[in-house]
Amino acid sequence: MSVIVAARRTAVAPAGGAFVALSFHALSTPVILACLSDAGLDAAQVDEVIVGNALGAGGNPARLCALAADLPEAVAGLSIDRQCVSGLDAILLADTLIAAGRAEVVIAGGTESTSRRPLRLRTFPDGRSPEAYDQAAFTPWPDRDPAMAQAADRLARALGITRAAQDDWAVQSHAKTRTAGPAAEVVALAGLTQDAFTRVLTARTCARARVLAGDVTAANTAVAADAAAFVVVVSARIAKRLARPQARIVGGRTLGGQPDLPGLAPIAAARRALQDAQLTADDLAVAEIMEAYAVQAIACVQGIGLDPARVNIGGGALARGHPIGASGAINAVRLFHTLQSRGGNGLAAIAAAGGIGTALLLRV
Repeated sequence: MSVIVAARRTAVAPAGGAFVALSFHALSTPVILACLSDAGLDAAQVDEVIVGNALGAGGNPARLCALAADLPEAVAGLSIDRQCVSGLDAILLADTLIAAGRAEVVIAGGTESTSRRPLRLRTFPDGRSPEAYDQAAFTPWPDRDPAMAQAADRLARALGITRAAQDDWAVQSHAKTRTAGPAAEVVALAGLTQDAFTRVLTARTCARARVLAGDVTAANTAVAADAAAFVVVVSARIAKRLARPQARIVGGRTLGGQPDLPGLAPIAAARRALQDAQLTADDLAVAEIMEAYAVQAIACVQGIGLDPARVNIGGGALARGHPIGASGAINAVRLFHTLQSRGGNGLAAIAAAGGIGTALLLRV
C-alpha cells in the first residue's frame, strides 16, 4: 500500500503571465521543498523523483528538478511524457515503484513552463527549410488526428452537448473557484499566491467569446498556462512514522481509447479503477475531473456516472488554466486537500491527446 503524505502546487498562471521568466525546474523547486517540509522528511530520504513534462524538449526534466531542489545526486530522476495525463501517471508510477519494493519515498508530479517552451521544427528529407509546428502528431493517421479544439467539438456533437451547456459549465467553474477563495495548497512564487486567471464569467461574456471550433470557444476552453504540482508518496512503513495528513492510494488506471475522441478516454480508466477497488461512482465523496474543455468534463461526469455536485467543488482548469504536464498532478493535489476535510473516497481523472485516459483513487 502506498500513501500520499504531502501535496503542494504553485498557483497556475496563464502563459506569458507571472511565471514567464521561470523555467520548468524553477517552478518545481519551491513545490518539492514545501512537500518535503510538510511531510517531515529529509531530502536524503528521497529514493526517486518522477516528473511529467510535455513541452520541455527532451533531456531529463526530472533530473533537472531533482538537482535544482538540492536532492541527493543519487536521485536519478525519471521523466515521462504522456501529454496531459503525465502528472497523474507520475503518481501512479510512484505507487508501482513502492509496491514493487524498489523505493519507499518518491516525489511525483508534473511541471510545465508553456511560456518558456522551446520552438519545435519539422524537417524534410528533400532539404526544404524546416517548418515550425505547435501540435505534434498523436496518431499515424492524419484523418484521425484532429486539432484538440476540433476533437472537443466532435465530442460535443457526438453526445449532443450544446454550447449553452458548455458555457454554463465554464461559468460555474469560475464561480466555484471565486467562492472557494485562495487554495491552501499553493506555494507562493514570483509574488503569486492564488490562481491568476479566475474571473467573473457570465453567459453574456461567453456569447462574445472567440470560436475555436463549432461550439468550442475561448470561454469554454482552458487557457495555456505555467505551473508545477507534486506529491510525496511513501510506503506504509514510512507512513506509520509520520503524523501528517495522509491519503491512501487505493487504485488507478491508464487506458487508451478512441484517438479522435480523446475526451472519452478517462471514462474507461475511471470505471476500471473503480471496479478494481470494488467501488462505484456513488462511493465517491468528491472528484477532480480535468476541464481542458468544458465538453470533456461534462462527458466524463455523464460517462462515469458522477454526481455533478461532488465534481470540482472548488472549480477546475477552466478557471485556472492548463499547464499540460502538470495538470493531472494539480488535480491530485486538489483531491488530496479536499479529502482532508471531507474524508472518504476521491477520484482524479484526466484525458490526453491521442485518446489516453488516467484515473487515480484516493481514500482518507
